[in-house]
Amino acid sequence: MKSFTVYLLVLISLTTIACQSESEDPTTDRRKSPIAIAQVNHEGTYAKIVYGQPYKRGRVIFGDLVPYGEVWRTGANEATELTVTGDIMLAGERVEAGTYALFSIPNTETWTIILNSQLGQWGAFDYNADYDVMRVDVSATKMEDSAEAFTIQFEEVENDSTNIVMRWDQTEVRIPVEFIGDGGA
Repeated sequence: MKSFTVYLLVLISLTTIACQSESEDPTTDRRKSPIAIAQVNHEGTYAKIVYGQPYKRGRVIFGDLVPYGEVWRTGANEATELTVTGDIMLAGERVEAGTYALFSIPNTETWTIILNSQLGQWGAFDYNADYDVMRVDVSATKMEDSAEAFTIQFEEVENDSTNIVMRWDQTEVRIPVEFIGDGGA
């Protein structure tokens, strides 16, 4: 009976450890903001942006929480990622089909948009410009109203073009997108 009790205790301990290790995802424990997805499909080319969606919660965002002139993960949690299944033009620069980390450098009137080939980064802490695939500058405008949640959206496609629109607090950034790829066909 004593060996059965010891066996049962060992079995319960092993089961508890196995259950804990399966549920302990280090990124889930660190993730403070929900995951959001922006997507568009045009003539066989699919574009998707996966990002962490932080909220303002009474904070001063640009120039404080997100400093001007510094590389930002363009959201929260993991670095934002852009996936395209066909070649596109992003703010006038050709982007080949693939998946890229999307970083930005916010400033008051312009943002530098960066596509980087190093995937799976947490934030911009290990950002390395040596992996940059593209950098473009786009205008930033001040909105009258304030967006509580950081949002990224694709506008409706018109004439093979759309815009990636990012909004947070009183800032709006538009990145022109032109579909030129074959969608992987």
